[in-house]
Amino acid sequence: MNKYMRQTAKMLEKYAVQASYPGAAGACVAVKCPATLPAKQPATERARKTGQNCRMQGFRFSQSNSTQGTRPARPTWGRWVLGMVAAVLAAVPVWAAHGYALWGDLKYPAGFAHFDYVNPQAPKGGELRLVSNVRTSTFDKYNPFTIKGSAPAYLSGRMFDSLLTGSLDETAAGYGLLAQDVVVAPDGLSATFRLRPEATFHNGSPVLAKDVKHSYDTLMGPHTSPAYKTALEDVAGLDVLDERTVRYRFKKPNRELPLTVGGLPVFSHEWGMENGRAKPFNEVVMDKPIGSGPYTIGPVRFGKDITYVRNPAYWGRNLPVRVGSGNFDRITVKIYKDNTARLEALKAGEFDLMRFFSAGDWARRVTGKKFNTGELVKAELTHRLPTGFQSYVFNSRRAVLKDVRVRQALGLAMDYEWMNRQMFYNAYQRVNGLFGNTDCAATGEPGAGELALLSPWRSQVPPAVFGPMAKPPRTDGEHSLRGNLLQAKALLAEAGWVYRDGALRNAQGQALELEYLDSNESGARVVTPWIRNLEKLGVTLKFRPVDFALYQQRLQKFEFDITGMAFGGTHNPGQEYADLFGSKAAATEDSGNFAGVASPTVDALITAMTAAKTKAELLPACRALERVIAHSHYLVPQWSAGTHRLAYNAWRLDRPATMPPYTQGAEAWVMDTWWFKALP
Repeated sequence: MNKYMRQTAKMLEKYAVQASYPGAAGACVAVKCPATLPAKQPATERARKTGQNCRMQGFRFSQSNSTQGTRPARPTWGRWVLGMVAAVLAAVPVWAAHGYALWGDLKYPAGFAHFDYVNPQAPKGGELRLVSNVRTSTFDKYNPFTIKGSAPAYLSGRMFDSLLTGSLDETAAGYGLLAQDVVVAPDGLSATFRLRPEATFHNGSPVLAKDVKHSYDTLMGPHTSPAYKTALEDVAGLDVLDERTVRYRFKKPNRELPLTVGGLPVFSHEWGMENGRAKPFNEVVMDKPIGSGPYTIGPVRFGKDITYVRNPAYWGRNLPVRVGSGNFDRITVKIYKDNTARLEALKAGEFDLMRFFSAGDWARRVTGKKFNTGELVKAELTHRLPTGFQSYVFNSRRAVLKDVRVRQALGLAMDYEWMNRQMFYNAYQRVNGLFGNTDCAATGEPGAGELALLSPWRSQVPPAVFGPMAKPPRTDGEHSLRGNLLQAKALLAEAGWVYRDGALRNAQGQALELEYLDSNESGARVVTPWIRNLEKLGVTLKFRPVDFALYQQRLQKFEFDITGMAFGGTHNPGQEYADLFGSKAAATEDSGNFAGVASPTVDALITAMTAAKTKAELLPACRALERVIAHSHYLVPQWSAGTHRLAYNAWRLDRPATMPPYTQGAEAWVMDTWWFKALP
């Protein structure tokens, strides 16, 4: 599926919901999620826009198999000269392209009938009942784009269309949804989209170029997540060429930008109008969105559930990208206070489907009468998603965490092999680097292309960057926790921390005491083994649970020492990494740079990555970036899973025979492509 659309979606739902199109996970950006328990939330949960805690990245169609979450991201810099603007505006596009692929290869040709993974004869009707994937559980607004408050789960993906939409069986490609044509200028400095004349909003008004511009201008305004500004920083502007044609102008050539802007949500300029005047966007709170997607908001019981109702006259129902999707007449999202209540409600038949992130729940508690009768079934579905990089994150803004030796030493105290064996039922694999399970993953010694990018920065990066790729420490086989702790002790001593007076102290007598921030008390179960191992070094790590609102506030202001995050992965990294690791983001409140990375080297590598014109140029850049981040020890890699675990009601639901390989948000796949089974 396309990372670009997906990220655009995630952005939509800033810390939580999935986004629209299957290949877009909605329309997001980097997402951040507490990564303490390998089981709490969907990887698409925290799309950095509505208020959740996962981190994904930028507007792009992206994938990941992290066990918990994802979130929005942002692009960066680039300046444009007026002569280029004039040249782009003068260019006359030649219509024809039914889609756009990052590297030029689309799986589906012009005139294709439908995506391979849907059932074009799937019946319409019935109700799908599922649970919210949002940490905040309930909601207090319908606007998923503003910073404050929490929007309902899955709203963006059901209600908003975009110019392009992705598929779930390929990466980095988008096909026309609102747009019937897309053309990218030969110089890469613009992308022009022509809208379908039949496209309409929920209120019956046509989707016009002025609505696309209004949506873009609003998302770039002061009341939305800074993730949008970062992800779109290389967009010079949007021009309305005629009633149904828009042209995005770019500050510099960037192959991912057509997918980025193509994945942005489009909403009516009439949304938020009051007495003929538009309200400030941050005051558009409970106004029902005027989008053009296949569903609208139906019955709502605040604190209990929300129902999305299928629009039988949905304008795009017969498009190749929509055939076989949107099959349920109603999608009801139920709200429960915690995972235990959700699981018991599933067993009682209160809803039809639940995705599991806890190895313990899956192995021992997903049982009962309805499972014995076959009404409820367990499905473990294999995907081919990037691993992502779910991690413990060190806030290097803190004085005690600025030294790379200290960060490396703290990471050596984590005994993953013991945790996987004793706590996770051997259900996970260790994360290694940023780009696991993709071509971007660095291995062995740096290649010639990587060295060319890294050599100018040799004095500013750890020497280990020029050696073998970093691997997380192990405690099995010939390795041991004792050996790792001895290495950690030596690193700490080298950094000036020695044990005296009952604690590890520096030359000023300050004890090495840190705080682990979480929004869930149950997270202590997973962090406690690490805490105990750190105690053996004389390091104090205190587990600090706070309510979600305070947790979110402290993350936004970077008021923490260590926390857990589930970062989504991608096959085609780009601008979103400026939000995750860029120097500008490090100084921007509410950005995705939780680690506080402020490195000219990293900035240069991200620039090289986003400027790549071919995959051969991309790979050295992303591999070099991965080496620098890994050897700088900003993150302690956690774990990932190669499957999606679902329990569902087989008496009420039917589905396609196979799950497409790049399905990130399993719930979105269900909502888009499953159907209601006629009851006997």
